[in-house]
Amino acid sequence: MKSSRAEIHRRVHAIPEVSFDASRMTSFSGLVLFQHLFKRLELKSRLREAFGKEDRQRVFGLATVVMQLVVQVLLGFRRLRDVEYFESDPLILRVLGLKELPSVSTLSRTLSSATPKCVGALRDLVRDCVLERLGKLKLATVTLDFDGSVLSTRRHAEGSAVGYNKKRKGARSYYPLFCTVAQTGQFLDMYHRPGNVHDSRYSETFITDTVDQVRHALPQTRLEARLDSAFFSEHTLALLQGLGTQYSVSVPFERFPSLKARIERRTSGWQKIDDTHEFVELSGWHPKSWGASKHHRFMAIRTTRPVRVNGPLQLDLFEPRDHEYEYKVFVTNKKVGGRAAMLFHNGRGNQEATFGEAKHWAALAYVPCRRLVANQIYTASAMLAHNLGRELQMATSEPRTSRATPRRSAIFEFATLGTIRDLFLRRAGSLTRPARALKLTIAATGAARHGIQRYIDRLAA
Repeated sequence: MKSSRAEIHRRVHAIPEVSFDASRMTSFSGLVLFQHLFKRLELKSRLREAFGKEDRQRVFGLATVVMQLVVQVLLGFRRLRDVEYFESDPLILRVLGLKELPSVSTLSRTLSSATPKCVGALRDLVRDCVLERLGKLKLATVTLDFDGSVLSTRRHAEGSAVGYNKKRKGARSYYPLFCTVAQTGQFLDMYHRPGNVHDSRYSETFITDTVDQVRHALPQTRLEARLDSAFFSEHTLALLQGLGTQYSVSVPFERFPSLKARIERRTSGWQKIDDTHEFVELSGWHPKSWGASKHHRFMAIRTTRPVRVNGPLQLDLFEPRDHEYEYKVFVTNKKVGGRAAMLFHNGRGNQEATFGEAKHWAALAYVPCRRLVANQIYTASAMLAHNLGRELQMATSEPRTSRATPRRSAIFEFATLGTIRDLFLRRAGSLTRPARALKLTIAATGAARHGIQRYIDRLAA
């Protein structure tokens, strides 16, 4: 029905008088979705059990602080001092089970009093939640991506160091080693390190422990691992092979100058994958320092790139174009064709997208404290918040595919944590008790109302 201009527009003259009353009003009524999820996962009780009986005897124990960190990261707050902006929100207090929130100094003091044992307990909880989800999905294949990511800080934090930092040269940083699950886009585990270590430092122990834990939880599942060129070594390949894991590892050209020259001179034997990619197996090649008795499958991929023409361009339909090749080599033990092997290896790029999303929306890149243990707890809490954003969507939707894609892409259609926050979490609401029954009234209409109701119905079911 068409409306007239007079029916649509209105004259606005008076500016309303502003008053403040936060006794029953909340700015984050959509947080009730995660309250359902916390109850479903029994997150509060599991955090209390993880940190032990001594922690439960404190007024604000580490379990309470971690729970608050997870909630404030989900709502888009990074700094510990941001607690001042939501300290009286009734729904946040109810979700955390508190009558008042700890102060900034209490948060900092509690985090600093943590021990390495507490960090290990929180890592175990993060990993167990992910493994439980993988067990429910009953996947035939689980793909583990290992890589490090820089967490920079402008302050002097314990355990940080000046190392390779692409964005902030000369800044101190941490360089933790992460393991992510390709099928769910979640962080499985983390090994914290200073910023001046090599990518592969302490990686073999971390890879062994991670694969063993996944194997124990999912004994019938086939495991795959993908690593970049920093992890390339004969010992790493032997380790992955001994763990019964299918792998794909990039080969660094800078360590083998003769390898690229050998590939560039090769003119025959290239097999076409598509219009821009060709591959060839480098049978018989291996680094000279390796044992000759072991056979490894090295595959070279060359990609056709058009050469940029200098000078003015002539708009000629039949103008000849020059092309050049870009080369890439990786080693794998997967018994698949060239196209499938290339797509599987290139799927490692999805992990960089996971890092970017977690750093931008889940405060993974933030270093809040000077104490090393406090920063490790915060990083693990940010990982947990990112995983919970994925868990909320997986618990309320169906997978878009049940089969493994060549790139091992995520099997769900995920929205970012920032999208969920903007569309559903940051909604005004009021808490009331009509007939002594607690009721939350959310200011949402249309698509927002239907979306929130869909989440609640499916979580309750």
